[in-house]
Amino acid sequence: MHFTRARDLVVAGLLAAGVGYILFSTFYADLPRIPRYAGFTLLVLAVVEAVLGGSLRSRIRHRDGARPVQALTAARAVALAKASSLLGAIMFGVWLALLAYVLPRRLDLTAAASDTPGAVIGIGCSVLLIGAALYLEWCCRTPDDQENQPPGYRSGESA
Repeated sequence: MHFTRARDLVVAGLLAAGVGYILFSTFYADLPRIPRYAGFTLLVLAVVEAVLGGSLRSRIRHRDGARPVQALTAARAVALAKASSLLGAIMFGVWLALLAYVLPRRLDLTAAASDTPGAVIGIGCSVLLIGAALYLEWCCRTPDDQENQPPGYRSGESA
């Protein structure tokens, strides 16, 4: 299994932003008001994944007498991390599309002015989810995992 690549997240985010902007341009007038804290669900996921990552990291590294991690548990955590980072990238694109649509219209439309803070909060929570998901994925690496390391890197070498 390969770890998540930044280009995959960028492509997903750009596609979501493009499609989102087209949809907002077409259907914005028909949408209900965007709740200010609609993006907080992503923040909750980010916190859970960050805590899970810290716990798994200490267990994988066998610190403080922690019990070992079953291989299936680590694989599920990596799958969760990969899915969450992709979700975060897609939602980042959607929130960015919303912000790009409402920001120039906020002086003319009351709805656009009230939706702007929700879009900004959604963007921030999406970024936090991406970061937490990548952290969780990183935490699931074993100490002897040399894949995706810079050339010349070895576990015991000093820099």
